[in-house]
Amino acid sequence: MASKNPDMIEVNPVDYRDPAALLPTTSDSSQDSMTKEAEHEEVDPKLARRVKWKLDLFILPLMASVYFFATMGKSDLGNAKIAGLTEELALSPGDYSNAATVFLVATIVFQLPGTLLIKKIHPNRQFAGAMLTWGFLTAMTVLAKNGGQLLAIRFLIGGAEAFVQGGVFYLSFWYQYSEYATRGAIVASMSTIAGAFNGLIAYAIVKDLDGANGWRAWRWIFLIEGIVPIAFSFVVLFLLPSSPREVTWGFTEAEKQHIIQRAARAHNTSEPRVELKQIWKVMLDLHFWLFILVSCGGAFCQSSLSNFLPDIIAGFGYSDVNAQLFTTIVYVCGCVGILFFSRLADKTNARGIILASSTVGAVIGYAVLIWVHNRDVRFAATCLVAFSVYPNTVLQVTWAAMSFVGYTRR
Repeated sequence: MASKNPDMIEVNPVDYRDPAALLPTTSDSSQDSMTKEAEHEEVDPKLARRVKWKLDLFILPLMASVYFFATMGKSDLGNAKIAGLTEELALSPGDYSNAATVFLVATIVFQLPGTLLIKKIHPNRQFAGAMLTWGFLTAMTVLAKNGGQLLAIRFLIGGAEAFVQGGVFYLSFWYQYSEYATRGAIVASMSTIAGAFNGLIAYAIVKDLDGANGWRAWRWIFLIEGIVPIAFSFVVLFLLPSSPREVTWGFTEAEKQHIIQRAARAHNTSEPRVELKQIWKVMLDLHFWLFILVSCGGAFCQSSLSNFLPDIIAGFGYSDVNAQLFTTIVYVCGCVGILFFSRLADKTNARGIILASSTVGAVIGYAVLIWVHNRDVRFAATCLVAFSVYPNTVLQVTWAAMSFVGYTRR
């Protein structure tokens, strides 16, 4: 909807349709001028390719690593379950389910404030602090002696990990619409790669470290997977830039200006802080709640699969050790699904249709798991479920980020 000033266009979340036709409003006139120039300025193709290549080389691997370690901390409970955790802590099926669920509850509770505070705290400090916190808590899980203590620790770990869930949103500071879903997919695919890596680590630990130092294998799993993110948090703290305007290394001045112009073309605004009035506008928007429903459904399917995957595979008749190893195959299928559907979404821009169609395989896979009893067929169906379920989150998150203009709304 056009404002009284003919040089400005005001955008409401539900009005946003054609990114080429819209510009974000801001009280800073110089920012508005920069945005207009960015929309129309001729871009040197060599410079554009070089900048995108550098972003893929510097920014993308750092964010992908954050998600990698976050997923390790999320899915290690499933590996620990069949590595002696339930026996040593005398956990009932209900106790284990509660420990898995409380992680999700904490993530839901803290994810909104964690995402809203990204600019205030600065992404590098927030992500590094979260990694340091959940790494320490994961390592301290070795001291748990009963289900109550495990429940409390998992809640705190989930709360800490909520503060990195804005990582895909952070990518919207750097990438344009046609690039965004693919890069978001690369970051989100770390969830499946981390799950596969967890399976390999658990396989090696159960095979070689079970009983070492008087510890069952599950304690070694938590210790090792807690120390690694603590160490990497310092890499994120010192190397990850907070925003395109705060790049201090790796880019020339011309490249830095081009990054800022790219951010403007992706309708990023220079809001210095969260605007509470815009939060209420979004909360009253029907589209927002539809996205919430899609997000909850996807999160439920993914979390249930990752938390119970080793147990599911063991239930097919495989040994506990082999079940740890075979989770790797399932997670690789999930990784392929994320990259395939996200690339398809970027190429076609039919994001809603791609999101809906990605769930078809999951429906078929779950039906096979219910009605078929052949072990190998059921394992193949589990791979199909992972291929279809894991793309859901990244597809809906990147779609939402492209549909809401400005920092607070996104």
